[in-house]
Amino acid sequence: MSDRSPTLPEGVETPETPQPRLPLDFLLAPESGWFRALRHRHYRVFWTGNFISNIGSWMQNVAQGWLVLQLTGSPLWLGIVGFAQQAPALAFSLLAGVIADRTARRRMLLATQTTMMVLAIGLAVLTHLNRITVEQIVVIAFLAGTTMALNAPTYQAAIRDLVPQDDTLNAIALNSIQFNLSRVVGPSLAGFTIAGLGIAACFYLNALSYLPLLFVITRVRFPIREAREESSMREDLVEGFRYVWKHHTILLLVLQVAMVSMFGLPYLVMMPSFADDVLKVGAQGLGFLVASAGVGALLGGIHLAMLKSHRRRGPLVLGAALTFFAAILLFCLSRQPVLSALLLAVAGGAMVSSVATVNSLIQTLVPDAIRGRVLSMHTMAFLGFTPLGSLLVGAVAERWTTPMALALSSGFALVLTAVMALAAPSVRRLK
Repeated sequence: MSDRSPTLPEGVETPETPQPRLPLDFLLAPESGWFRALRHRHYRVFWTGNFISNIGSWMQNVAQGWLVLQLTGSPLWLGIVGFAQQAPALAFSLLAGVIADRTARRRMLLATQTTMMVLAIGLAVLTHLNRITVEQIVVIAFLAGTTMALNAPTYQAAIRDLVPQDDTLNAIALNSIQFNLSRVVGPSLAGFTIAGLGIAACFYLNALSYLPLLFVITRVRFPIREAREESSMREDLVEGFRYVWKHHTILLLVLQVAMVSMFGLPYLVMMPSFADDVLKVGAQGLGFLVASAGVGALLGGIHLAMLKSHRRRGPLVLGAALTFFAAILLFCLSRQPVLSALLLAVAGGAMVSSVATVNSLIQTLVPDAIRGRVLSMHTMAFLGFTPLGSLLVGAVAERWTTPMALALSSGFALVLTAVMALAAPSVRRLK
């Protein structure tokens, strides 16, 4: 492009480069604009493509959970499917982090997004032909989860590649906004689509949603990366572990994300059971409940986008985590749909504030050469421990009730987080 210096890596803009004026420029203003990372064109189109794709993914998530409940009527099967989809993050995230530091971003993203599109098509066809079984859903969920685990560290590292360091927190917050905006739109569309066109239509629409993202990935210019010293994958993996183990504050941040994942996030997997058995609101009510959590998460992302980079982030991580677990605990006690939706909104906003802030701390504190591997530990903590929690909550819910199982889980995590807040001054001091 003519407005870029030929001596710089692709995708890196000079401070002097004039940017085209866009609507609502005050929101994009450097340092003060809420959406300032969108000033960077390659990040902007990447953000848009992922937003469209995530709408489809949330439609599929809601429809898949409803399909499992219709086929089995069992919260245990919801937990099993959730375990199958999320367990690969525990098994493969660290390997994916090594790959993210060794492989071209574009090649990895194209491979993983194409695979997820093919899996969505397979699920759609089997459902449309009435040949789907819960065992097949488990297999497809496992394959999709494996692909997602391999994709996540590369995707997270790509965000940092497309913006200057000063805009990193804002870019992560905006990524959270698009993800959670899709979490509002997707489940709402899924509820109406299931009622009007059937469950298979949600899966077909998800497959279509990958096409814009694949097109965007072929167009985005990722910066040229520095040459790395030759080393084995095992050596790279050990180096990543050693770095996190030596930096105790980073280790505590990863552990906090793991607690959110294992003891709080299973509420999403159990949501069909709450909608059908506890609150009696049906498929459209399920979409409304999931969307409510998305609204809160969206507001949490907007709040993060408004923060200046020098704001103290350690207290934000801990305070938001405490709020998240408390909201989930109260949600388990509620039998009123409106109150439940409000509590889910609080939980969604608090979860985003905690987890996304940890992500921004890792992105800014960890050197580029090892960032993919440390981010893979963040991914493993965020996605990999949810299946363990889902399986545990599902098993306890089968014996007692879903609200009782989730209340025990979130209450336990609330106590653990309070202990960390009191006993970890290094986290509280983080800026």
